[in-house]
Amino acid sequence: MLRSEVLNHKEAKGFIFDGFPRTNAQATALDQFLAELNTSISVMLALEVEENELKSRLTKRAEVSGRADDANPEVIANRIHVYNNETAPVKDFYQSQNKFVSIDGIGSIDEISTRLYTAIDNH
Repeated sequence: MLRSEVLNHKEAKGFIFDGFPRTNAQATALDQFLAELNTSISVMLALEVEENELKSRLTKRAEVSGRADDANPEVIANRIHVYNNETAPVKDFYQSQNKFVSIDGIGSIDEISTRLYTAIDNH
């Protein structure tokens, strides 16, 4: 699907892959695919938020959205475990390429958005 979208928008100046890649294997495959197109990832942005804040946000989302899985502490703990074991290592993958930028994920949506836009503009 990603390959199709990229190839269907060859005129694009860039793409934002939200939540992807989630594993080092996916990051390697993405880098290989982009290399075939003579391009590469410019920057990997990561919103950094403490675990207790994540739990609080999911609990609030459960209240608003009605998603029962967001209210289940075991499900939340498993999501955090999977993130730490599978997704967090992608940070090191892109840090080794000097492409990783940590973004403070605490604050208002406008504040966080400004941090993201600034990081993108700087890369």
